[in-house]
Amino acid sequence: PPEGPGRCALRGGAGGGMWARRLWALLAALRAGWCLLPQVGYLHPDEFFQSPEVMAGDILNLQVYYPWEFLSSSPCRTVVFPLMTSGVTYWVIKSLQQLDICSSCINSYTLLVSPRLLFTIFSFVLDYSVYRLAPFWEADPWKALVLLAGSYVTLVFYTRTFTNTLEGLLFALLMLLVSSRKSDGSLAEPTSSPLIGIITTAGFFNRPTFLAFALMPLLYWAGLVVDSQKSIKTVINHFLKLVLCACFTAIVFITADTFYFTSMGLDDLYSIKKSSFFDAIGQLNEKMIVTPFNFLSYNLNPRNLALHGSHPRVTHFTVNGIMLFGILHILAIGAGFKTLKKYIHQLIWVRSHCRGSSGLLVRSEGNPTLLLFYFVPLAFLSLFSHQEPRFLIPLILPLVLFSTSPNRAVKWKHVIIIFNVLGALLFGCLHQGGLIPCLFHLERLMHSPESSNHPRHYTLLFAHTYMPPRSLLNIKKRDTHVEVIDMAGSEEEALCQTVEQQANNFTCNDCHVFVIIPGTVRATITKCGVSFKNETLIFPHLSMEDPPQIPFLLSGNWRSQLGLYILQLDRDQ
Repeated sequence: PPEGPGRCALRGGAGGGMWARRLWALLAALRAGWCLLPQVGYLHPDEFFQSPEVMAGDILNLQVYYPWEFLSSSPCRTVVFPLMTSGVTYWVIKSLQQLDICSSCINSYTLLVSPRLLFTIFSFVLDYSVYRLAPFWEADPWKALVLLAGSYVTLVFYTRTFTNTLEGLLFALLMLLVSSRKSDGSLAEPTSSPLIGIITTAGFFNRPTFLAFALMPLLYWAGLVVDSQKSIKTVINHFLKLVLCACFTAIVFITADTFYFTSMGLDDLYSIKKSSFFDAIGQLNEKMIVTPFNFLSYNLNPRNLALHGSHPRVTHFTVNGIMLFGILHILAIGAGFKTLKKYIHQLIWVRSHCRGSSGLLVRSEGNPTLLLFYFVPLAFLSLFSHQEPRFLIPLILPLVLFSTSPNRAVKWKHVIIIFNVLGALLFGCLHQGGLIPCLFHLERLMHSPESSNHPRHYTLLFAHTYMPPRSLLNIKKRDTHVEVIDMAGSEEEALCQTVEQQANNFTCNDCHVFVIIPGTVRATITKCGVSFKNETLIFPHLSMEDPPQIPFLLSGNWRSQLGLYILQLDRDQ
């Protein structure tokens, strides 16, 4: 008898040889090891300010910068996932220090690495999902795992504390739940309605854009439910379980967010309980915080999106997809056009010969369906004018499965390897790569025995860098001897005016002022009429907002162009 597609894929994966398994193990070790090293590339401020920075202030009582999304006046982000990830890791290191198991557990290294390590462990959910999903979608399991683990998206983005990372993991779990076969290769009866409801709702509260990723898995699951059940009562039962679990999950998130953003205590609950039923409902409704609705209300306003940057609607298709996935994205687009052309030709032939299209689009092979899992979310995300590459990282799962199908042997191997090596170096090491080591250096300086014995005031002025996460300086909220000034991309006049004000501030006798700037704008500071007594160059650091000029890179001064300067102001001079 003919074998099912699942058996063929499994046999192909098993015959792939030990080299693929060893290579995956090596890449998995690289993922964990590079996280611990740690990675110094700084991808985007959201990797700090949507989770670790907030939790460091709440749990460790450190001086931090709270982003507007986490202010009680404009709650747009759920606090549940930050509490479950960065919050848990910070609580652990805080407990270890309080129990004297580790006297100096809280430092810039542990503050950076502990949340990342948890996300790195979570990232292996992707690997598990690929291994389980590959037979179902007729892909080679070990080739798919190597392609996934070798992607710089997995090595860099999935080891960072982004909400997009969690979105990708929840998308993988959702695909896993809707894709199941029996041992004989036939489709299994759907039985995961409650879990699908929980994951979909959790993903929606994490990022409302999750609905774009969940649409195709949910439609696929709904089709399986309808096809596998002969009784309408059973079908309704499946959907009812999903809706009830989704509602329960939403209540949990809304309750947690309401308590966090309104600081509602037991006294408030008691006063509500004493009110009449309708008054109690009204009071709860006034206090209720539904963060996804606030998120959507903000982001559906074009003026608000313009504040974060507006992009052409084709940016995801033409730029971001290639930036993340390289040749795999281009090949998927080509395959998509070929598949669309084939179906159009079939549709025309059926209509002209059979006077109908019955059964044409119902038949769903693995590869065309995976293309829908890839391109449908891509199309929905392209409707918004603000388009960043990280928004697409959940799509690595269907793309890897599609690219390792038997009838699509992975070609362009050398191109894929070079692309991912360059991507890992650029985003994992170079991109804003001096800022985190700079914060490590300043944290050691401010917590040195000399500084502890003779308290000093430190002013840290950052210019033309990404927003510095204050939590990595490890300064308690009660300490007032550290001031952080973030000048962002200020013009030369504003920057010099601020530096001169700090130089001429004679009200503080034992003040130390540090100016942190990329090497590409080092010449600007020399025009400010101030002198510096100490210079520290941190290499490498690449600022795409102030990129180095090619002639300077070819000169003997190229290191300064790819470095970050820590300049100590000479106030005596």
